[in-house]
Amino acid sequence: MKIAIVGIGAMGSVYAGLLARGGHEVWGIDTWAEHVAAIERDGLRVEGASGDARYPVHATTDAANVGACDLVVVATKAADVAAAARAAAALLGPDTPVLTIQNGLGAVERLAAVVPRERILVGVAGGFGAALRGPGHAFHNGMELLRLGEADGGGSARLEAVAAAWRDGGFNVRCYDDINQLVWEKFICNVTFSGTCTVLGMTVGEVMTNDHAWQVALGCGLEAHAAGVAKGIAFSFDDAAAYIADFGARIPGAQPSMLLDHLARRRSEIDAINGMVPVVAAEVGTAAPLNSAIAALVRAREAGFP
Repeated sequence: MKIAIVGIGAMGSVYAGLLARGGHEVWGIDTWAEHVAAIERDGLRVEGASGDARYPVHATTDAANVGACDLVVVATKAADVAAAARAAAALLGPDTPVLTIQNGLGAVERLAAVVPRERILVGVAGGFGAALRGPGHAFHNGMELLRLGEADGGGSARLEAVAAAWRDGGFNVRCYDDINQLVWEKFICNVTFSGTCTVLGMTVGEVMTNDHAWQVALGCGLEAHAAGVAKGIAFSFDDAAAYIADFGARIPGAQPSMLLDHLARRRSEIDAINGMVPVVAAEVGTAAPLNSAIAALVRAREAGFP
């Protein structure tokens, strides 16, 4: 396959390198010119759970240089999805699917404003923990599972073909008829830990072992769960608190990406995570006071960022 990755930050770089390892023609598209230049000059180094190697990835800052692709992957942060969608439009052939892999909610809707909704696939990545070590160099702690599904549900031959391409690169991939359920199950965990860890400067484990912090964090997750239930999401569990606690107990030393963004004085994905809960809650008639407060505090911190 000829595959374009729009957004070759930490996770996008892992995707690009390993898909190239699988024998695909991979193009990375990003606005960071130094990163793009390093990849074009030396290849893309991916280090970590997959080994340590350089892969022959093409890179450019201009999607118009790429041409039509067999698959477009949008791997930007949530706030950049709209711009990525505009770039993706230049990469589409007659039947090219667009796979979006983001934290939080709203990516499909932002993509669908530019890309026909029937072309959109959704991915939920778990257990990667990626970071950029420098231009042309990505690191990842793991590669647990990539879940894939059609945006509007159901299976398809193209979904299976996309899954096979990822498996070529060594990814553990499963396809699901109801990907929206999995998006929400990851979302409530992100909501639990992202904002609270960021405001307090704590790891997941530190929040869970501090009674005061855990009360706030878990409350954020339960507000998200209540909104999802009211929206009709078919969660796979009955006890949301136990599900969230089990998730956190597996990654006690983790720093959520939102906290890492703040440590680097970068704006975060708060609007798609904690900030999205009050939006959905207002639509379905539930309440989200904790998420409203946490989102406001995160935005207050970001007001001083460049």
